[in-house]
Amino acid sequence: MAKIFVCGAGTFGTALATLTANQGHDVTLWAYLEQERDQLLQTRENPLLKGVHIPEGVQITHEMEPAADCELLIIATPSFGVRAACRNLAKVLRRDTVVACVSKGLEESTLKTMSDIIEEEIPDNRCVIVSGPSHAEEIAAGVPTTVVAASRSRQAAEYVQNLLTFQNLRVYVSDDILGVELGGALKNVIALAAGITDGIGTGDNAKAALMTRGITEIARLGVAMGGKSETFAGLSGIGDLIVTCTSMHSRNRRAGILIGQGVPAQEAIRQIGMTVEGYTCTKCAYELARRMKVEMPIVEQMYQVLYQGKDPKQAMQDLMTRPKRHESEVIWLLTRS
Repeated sequence: MAKIFVCGAGTFGTALATLTANQGHDVTLWAYLEQERDQLLQTRENPLLKGVHIPEGVQITHEMEPAADCELLIIATPSFGVRAACRNLAKVLRRDTVVACVSKGLEESTLKTMSDIIEEEIPDNRCVIVSGPSHAEEIAAGVPTTVVAASRSRQAAEYVQNLLTFQNLRVYVSDDILGVELGGALKNVIALAAGITDGIGTGDNAKAALMTRGITEIARLGVAMGGKSETFAGLSGIGDLIVTCTSMHSRNRRAGILIGQGVPAQEAIRQIGMTVEGYTCTKCAYELARRMKVEMPIVEQMYQVLYQGKDPKQAMQDLMTRPKRHESEVIWLLTRS
């Protein structure tokens, strides 16, 4: 049994707190708002995870102090809240506590990954990124799910693997922390785009093409930044992309559907009523592509749709009428005369 502190009482944090508590671990769940804590204490249920009972043994708090004696810290806040959470946790955390992060995104002001932020704010603790095709609703329901734990420390990655591997949750390990993070963050951009194709009604062919070319763009940027190409063919790459582009659990896809139906981007996000990570991540990806001089035509069109008001149908047309290319850029560059 381990002492686990889950920082973030959203759907994913609640699902992990429930799952780990049911496996016999000593779990504390931290809620950002006092009223959120009070509601969870009263109902023992996250309103967005109907029917999932938070075990009585799970302590629910609004304070960071209970993290002081935890062995595993799981950060499950929205990506924009990771830095502030880490800054507060650094005041109480032991150095031997392993920090696992399930938040997916990039920091808008710095374009940094979640591990970059964690290592800046909690530099003495080992960091593990957990990512993959993993809707909170299905984890909480006990649906078979597989994820990957990536870290610069093999020991830390395997520690998380051992603690979080249960009958219906399988955890692989990886040393490509950057690739795993970029796959988990950037797939949200493509999921927004996939939703837009659904909203427009362009059909399965276009959506499949978008997903395929989307993972190509993600891998292109990821490798340029230092990730491993094979990572993007794995759980945190194509695996997470598939589930986020095709499921109605995906907030990014649902927001994209509204945009494709003609709802302005900001209004679509407001209607979803929850964090849509792909919106901010599109801007981050666009800026990273320019910084790294990497071609990302889908990201570029998404940036124009979300931030410049471009008609999504025109964006689709512009993608379809780009100059002809060989599917493999490497082969193209080696063979053209």
